[in-house]
Amino acid sequence: MSVEELLSILPASYSPIDRELIQRAYRVGEKAHQGQTRASGEPYFLHCVAVATILAEMMVPPQVIAAGLLHDTVEDTDLTIDALRSDFGDDVATLVDAVTKLTSLPRVSRGDHLDVEAEEPLAEEAQPGKKGGRHDKSVLATASLRKTFLAMADDPLVVLIKLADRLHNMRTLNFTSPDKQKRIAKETMDIFAPLASRLGIWQMKWELEDLSFRYLDNQKYLEIARKLTERRSEREQTIDAIKDSLQVVMDQAGIKKAQVTGRPKHIYSIYRKMQRKGVPFEEVYDIRGIRILVPTKAECYAALGEIHASWRPIPGSFDDYIAAPKENFYQSLHTAVVFGDGRTLEVQIRTQEMHQDSEYGIAAHWRYKEGSGHDPDFERRIIYLRQLMEWRQDVDDAQEFVDGMKSDVFGDRVYVFTPKGDIIDLPQGATPIDFAYHVHTEVGHRCRGAKIGGKLVSLDYTLKTGDQVSILTAKRGGPSRDWLNTHLGLVKTQRARSKIQRWFKIQARDQNVKHGRELLERELRQLGLVDENLEQLARALNFRAVDDLSEAIGIGDLPLARVSNALIMIEEDEDDDFEFPVPPLKEMESQTVEGIKVRGLKGLLTRMALCCNPAPGDEIIGYITRGRGATIHRRDCPNILNVKDKERLVKVSWGEVRQTFPVPVRIKAYDRAGLLKDVSTLLDDEGVSMNRVQVDVNRRNMATFDLVLEVRDIAHLSRILDRVERLDNIVDARRVRAR
Repeated sequence: MSVEELLSILPASYSPIDRELIQRAYRVGEKAHQGQTRASGEPYFLHCVAVATILAEMMVPPQVIAAGLLHDTVEDTDLTIDALRSDFGDDVATLVDAVTKLTSLPRVSRGDHLDVEAEEPLAEEAQPGKKGGRHDKSVLATASLRKTFLAMADDPLVVLIKLADRLHNMRTLNFTSPDKQKRIAKETMDIFAPLASRLGIWQMKWELEDLSFRYLDNQKYLEIARKLTERRSEREQTIDAIKDSLQVVMDQAGIKKAQVTGRPKHIYSIYRKMQRKGVPFEEVYDIRGIRILVPTKAECYAALGEIHASWRPIPGSFDDYIAAPKENFYQSLHTAVVFGDGRTLEVQIRTQEMHQDSEYGIAAHWRYKEGSGHDPDFERRIIYLRQLMEWRQDVDDAQEFVDGMKSDVFGDRVYVFTPKGDIIDLPQGATPIDFAYHVHTEVGHRCRGAKIGGKLVSLDYTLKTGDQVSILTAKRGGPSRDWLNTHLGLVKTQRARSKIQRWFKIQARDQNVKHGRELLERELRQLGLVDENLEQLARALNFRAVDDLSEAIGIGDLPLARVSNALIMIEEDEDDDFEFPVPPLKEMESQTVEGIKVRGLKGLLTRMALCCNPAPGDEIIGYITRGRGATIHRRDCPNILNVKDKERLVKVSWGEVRQTFPVPVRIKAYDRAGLLKDVSTLLDDEGVSMNRVQVDVNRRNMATFDLVLEVRDIAHLSRILDRVERLDNIVDARRVRAR
């Protein structure tokens, strides 16, 4: 696109000075990127122009479009921030500088820079991920995503540029290799599409989702796209007839300026509905969508009344997001009726301003009102974003921060009500404790129970859209440490978890160390790892001493699931240092056979040793048998420790094939009616099969359950044992070690 074409699509409200600024930015960017090309072979600057075009369509400030044209100049050319500030002013230079500081994000703009870039600026932050002098790319990507989210709270306009950059890269992703296409598409689906959603930019959200879906499941994408194309003519005729009918109703009601349009069908949203309802494409497609835009709020309700008077409304399908907007400021009336042909018709009714808010989100409120500073709606949206992330200062770990963003900010939502009728927006899976901390920190600390619609529920109850929640509080006291146990599912949001952790941080260190040490020893005992080197474990988790590790566990900063993962990493590192000789049987090669990677052998059968029943996460070793391949043992198995022919031992490690592994478990409990049923129900809820069950009850009414459970890995086993121990009358649940 030439500079003249770019200028022609700019909003009419831009002044000659605004247009001159963008024209200068175009010339400077074009000159700076001269000679650079993308993976497609086209001039690199075309990418910058495409980013600016996307921003122009969103009608953002002229300074943002200029920054879009220049967003890669400081990183990739000889231009400096000082030079840009001198030529274009503080606003443009500040935006370019902020985008440049996020350049470590995974990008696809260049053919030979498709992985994480600019590692050095993140060196300090990424230290835990260093291996052999090189930064771990996943750690760098996570740390840079954290920077993006923090930038979103500070200045959303910076993130708009990043989103425009990602959108154009997704449009041209076909020039990269298939494995990178899937990796980048997954990140876009997990992070950038939800990011656009939380900023309220639905237009960009839908396109990012469809483009990602195209690479993540190309077969299903093409199947839905083909069916849409085949029925396009029929669909357009049907929608046109419906639009004409609604337009007549609006005109007769005196709503003369009503605009009736069909709602576009997005491929990924159709797929989601197919999955959610378990129906084929044809049944999803029967749900038609119409949008009605009217000049005023009063006419929204007038239009709603006319539609309900003309066609039968479907009970329970009406939502009034005008009187009670969603927390992200979304406003619209939603209803569904049985149309004249007997099929469902979904209708959205909103004003033009509400529609602009929905399509462009925060970008729709950038404008300054003369003499009064920012648009108040813009300021409210900034406050909303910062409230969503108010816990960010309490989380130093980049992975924990990004996980918190995925759950608290980007995940699917539920909308529940306070006793006063206010709508609270929470992530799907949230509990009453999450609700309590969302209302107020003190309400969360003193939460002791909850009622849904006037009925008592447990604190691990999963909130559902439409629930009215009342919190029962104590006069004094604080949170329970059990709330931080991820296995119990009492707390879902990072917001609540951070506030609970902060409460425990102000408690005495000795108490936290003692409690953390008890939790750690209990976890290791349950998993049959009582001989673990705690000093090595502390170092692996970046703690100077075992007491520091224990304190972090006691406070709740370090989930026990992270400890289990660290044990797995320690065992993998020790595999590398293991010095038993490898027998020269065949060509040296690594391969995965039924979930086990056998180092040094080709085409060798493997099977699990029944004497120690290794599970993923255990330190393992192979023993070469005569005629039966390699038997996989735990490294501490007595049979391996006593083996005399060391030449038969071979290095092995866990592969990536997902399957379950048998693990012997012993449960001790005071016998009672229904005990075995409760244990079986819990295991069924966890999706765990039992290969063997043996129950003995002694004279003192003490029951011993010997089970063989099929588990995925150590973390899965830890969760199961934790939940079993919380059943009534259970005394102990642990893994059985080899004798």
